[in-house]
Amino acid sequence: MIYDLVIYNGVVVTASDILPPSIYIGINNGVIETMTTQPLKGKKEIDCEGAYITPGGIDSHVHLDQDNAPTGDDFDSGSKSAIAGGTTTILPFAIQPKKEKNITAVVQDYHKRANKKGGSYCDYGFHLIISEPNEEMLTEEFPEIIAQEGITSVKVYTTYPRYKLTDNQLLNVLLANRKLGVTTMIHAENSDIIDFINEQLQKKNLTDPFYHSISRPLVAEEEASYRVIALAKLIDVPILIVHMSSKTAMDHVRKAQTDNIPIYSETCPQYLFLTADYLKPSCIHHLDPHDHFEGAKYICSPPLRQEQSELDAIWDNINNGTVTVFSSDHAPTTYDDPEGKKAGIINGIPHYKSIPNGLPGIETRIPLLFCFGVETQRISPQKFVELTSTNAAKLYGLTNKGTIGVGFDGDITIWYPKNRINFKLTNAMLNHSIDYTPYEGMQFTNWPRYTILRGEVVYDRDNSGVIGSKSGQYLKRHASSLRGPLHDINSIFK
Repeated sequence: MIYDLVIYNGVVVTASDILPPSIYIGINNGVIETMTTQPLKGKKEIDCEGAYITPGGIDSHVHLDQDNAPTGDDFDSGSKSAIAGGTTTILPFAIQPKKEKNITAVVQDYHKRANKKGGSYCDYGFHLIISEPNEEMLTEEFPEIIAQEGITSVKVYTTYPRYKLTDNQLLNVLLANRKLGVTTMIHAENSDIIDFINEQLQKKNLTDPFYHSISRPLVAEEEASYRVIALAKLIDVPILIVHMSSKTAMDHVRKAQTDNIPIYSETCPQYLFLTADYLKPSCIHHLDPHDHFEGAKYICSPPLRQEQSELDAIWDNINNGTVTVFSSDHAPTTYDDPEGKKAGIINGIPHYKSIPNGLPGIETRIPLLFCFGVETQRISPQKFVELTSTNAAKLYGLTNKGTIGVGFDGDITIWYPKNRINFKLTNAMLNHSIDYTPYEGMQFTNWPRYTILRGEVVYDRDNSGVIGSKSGQYLKRHASSLRGPLHDINSIFK
């Protein structure tokens, strides 16, 4: 039998196993049809030369073509950048603006955004951000969207005026999601703490980019994380707390998990590699020593933390299993643009509150964790796969994604053999439409050599880079398989 694609002579890694280089992978019609030690023939064959073979990455926290980021990536540049970083599936957000009652219209608008330049280079689905929950929407319109669009996850906020919900609203969303089997993602920071500190800083004219990290202290994340866990316990429903950056907040999650409460957590590269020092004018990593505003490039929420011990604690929580998924939270805007990060310069004075939040990271997410996690032996290859692909597939109902196995989509990332490449990253190497990367100058010891989407080689680093067409498909998803049993079987909320 002749397969469309045969991959061989590589070390296949799943979330549970490492398979020897004697394994041949045969892909037909976009699906892995066989895995065997018997040699296979293919129309196209890839000799991996002993390198790791991992599932295509799933970046389950991505912001593309958002109105609040007019200079950010759209689906064209964002999905191209994803493919070049070994990611084959992305889950961006369809956002319900305040006062918008029709969430069906919101979803249709994001379909148009995804296709306005001819589609996506990688597969994609949508999360729905809910900012105006009401009973009619939650009980009538949303069930129809789940059935028609396969959107089985929502995100809610405890901060930001344009998005934040009260505890009562959160409880109503959690109750609806329990009944519908929908995954709830929560941005957990205490809005009142942040507002209070902002007022104090403004009174003292402390508005440089660095003060963004002061304005959103660890305790704001710690309190909100504890609170949303308590709300989830009341309704007896799983939640995922996104982009976690605090040791104490992570301790709340681990305590809940130890008590057999289904609380999941997500973290991102910036909380493993960057500290608040990057926001300071004197940071040695800045490219222009005369540009005292360059710290604006590193503004995100939750903010970069002050102490290296906080970053080390996130690594610890990756290894002990508290962290469920590793996402980019790719939410970029350009730096040198009056509608980008420099919107924070008003009459020549920096104002951190006016600087758009977010960092670019969709392309660097997987290589960072592979180089500084797997290749330094800080995490195992299996843990890497679990965090970057398998758990996201389970959490978000991507039943054909997330592992290398017979019957799964042929989404595969092939790395270079160890010690084959070594380079310092520059922004010019990347495919996003952003004019900087927060990881400029970092030394990389590997990078995806090939990215394969449903059996098609779409990225070949040695030969022209992104070579695939915009063949990405919209994915209708199922309920999470990580939900586990509900505990309170006699609950009034069932």
